[in-house]
Amino acid sequence: GESYVPPWPSVIAGALRTRILSDDGLDLAAFAEGKLAHPAIGTRDAPGAFRVIAFHLARRLADGRIELLVAPPADLAIIKAKAPKEAGTAPVVRAVQPVALPAAAATLLDSYPLPLRPVLAEKSRGKPESGYWLTERALRDYMAGRVPQGADLVKSADLWKTDARVGVGLDPDKRSAAEGRLFTAEAVAMVRRLKPGNQEGFDVGFLVGVAGCEPPREGMLRVGGDGRAMAVYPLDGYELPEPDYEAIVRARRCRMILASPGIFAGGWLPTGVEQVNGEYRFELHGVSARLVAACVPRAGWISGWDLARERPKPALRVAPTGSVYWLDDLEASAKDLRALIAAGLWSELYLDPVRRAEGFNRIWLAEWTKQD
Repeated sequence: GESYVPPWPSVIAGALRTRILSDDGLDLAAFAEGKLAHPAIGTRDAPGAFRVIAFHLARRLADGRIELLVAPPADLAIIKAKAPKEAGTAPVVRAVQPVALPAAAATLLDSYPLPLRPVLAEKSRGKPESGYWLTERALRDYMAGRVPQGADLVKSADLWKTDARVGVGLDPDKRSAAEGRLFTAEAVAMVRRLKPGNQEGFDVGFLVGVAGCEPPREGMLRVGGDGRAMAVYPLDGYELPEPDYEAIVRARRCRMILASPGIFAGGWLPTGVEQVNGEYRFELHGVSARLVAACVPRAGWISGWDLARERPKPALRVAPTGSVYWLDDLEASAKDLRALIAAGLWSELYLDPVRRAEGFNRIWLAEWTKQD
């Protein structure tokens, strides 16, 4: 069993909803049977106004500031530095650029339907690196159309450790260990380095944003199937990074990045995209544009356990977090772009109220500038 960091947003959504229902004194068994409703959570079958609008890895620095941490979007390539060879040398970050292939390449056969192809142009071959996360400064550079600096990345090994735990399958009839049934599951232990006098230390946790409901501001959450404990702390005054919406409106183009897994009827194509006269047009929440390029990693799968019905949730294929879509011929105001961010990639024709409440189909927007 492999652990994901961060886990699916449905994990934190379930923990928060259970805590809210418990704090408000609802009978959890009756709620699970569909007999009770909560003003914000809704019912078992019809979610209310509660929605997870952000779920990200973050760290708390020694001065008390909270710093967002984001996995590199798919249009960034992290390359191992060739020189110098001292320990701790920052990697080099390169940006993928969408380009039109020359006429000589017209005979290439592939299934890619968009006019521009994402290409990583390099003068020399480099060795790719993995296991890095963008700090908030790197994310702000990225949103402004700049390539983040390698010094603004942080390694996964500095944020959490994994502990492999071996279990044994049991024979229910013999009430003993079943022969040949060994399994390994990963446990994740977040880094905790904030100690008196350590001004360079930090603690690692999760940054959660909730809409439609007042979340708990203290106490604990019981998270996941194994019931791991999480402490809750309020975060007043923090604003998630945003791009320069006016600059995007003037340029009439941008990049759209999945901030959580995307559940789309079109597979890798986002909700709102339809093929019109040979073009892929994006129309959603007042934003109109043409989809000209995409960089989407291999599809993933989500499922989960429906605690109320005591059965697995349906397995759904998803576009991974960090998938990037390039939009041009953009027609929208800054207000429309903010509305798109607030609503996520859901429409009246394609709406899964349960998965929307759990925080899927959330997006970032970033400027699209040409890099040298």
